[in-house]
Amino acid sequence: MKDTEYLVTINITPSLEEMMVDSLLLLESDHGFTSFPVNAHHHDNKGLSLAEQVTGRQKRIRFQMYVSADELKPLLKQLQQEFSGSGIQYWVLPVIENGVF
Repeated sequence: MKDTEYLVTINITPSLEEMMVDSLLLLESDHGFTSFPVNAHHHDNKGLSLAEQVTGRQKRIRFQMYVSADELKPLLKQLQQEFSGSGIQYWVLPVIENGVF
């Protein structure tokens, strides 16, 4: 039976992008990671520019990666140590199935 894997999703401000890339590249993950720009929509206007308040969108960079159960806790611990207080939003979901066609 295959070990449990998780999909980790992280949303960050664009100003933290290079720092996050450097941090994730140091991890020994079999799968690597992806990143792409997204728009965050939230009712809390705290920290938003006037343009973001008007449009209702806040630019973010999303990172996603598959990690094994053994890699998950070290990843989250590393991110907490390096980015504590930065307002990074993340979530972790179990991967039911994955593959390559």
